[in-house]
Amino acid sequence: MANNNANATEVRATARYVRVAPRKARAVVALIRNKSVAQALEILQFTNRAAATDVAKVLRSAIANAENNNNLRADDLMVKFAYVDEGPTLKRIRPRAKGSASRINKRTSHITVVVAPRKEA
Repeated sequence: MANNNANATEVRATARYVRVAPRKARAVVALIRNKSVAQALEILQFTNRAAATDVAKVLRSAIANAENNNNLRADDLMVKFAYVDEGPTLKRIRPRAKGSASRINKRTSHITVVVAPRKEA
């Protein structure tokens, strides 16, 4: 995870064990990758997915970490990486006909957002 390059101003925030399926969260995270943080927050605000609120919360946390811990300005930040890893699955049982049962998988996600200053070329 740790990069040993000159750009050590990457700031990350992670939300672990979020009760949303990783497949659904990845669809939302793909919308904000490589966007400025203002544009990403705007996209998440108008995205009609339940996972958008969780991703927005993680993004705001990453912005706050950058401002408070690294003295970076929020206007200069962009979403460098955003990814969703699979967390543990809660396994539940649903009764079915003739005394049988079906498995219900309640999946969880680990959402990570990395922000970094924009490159002025």
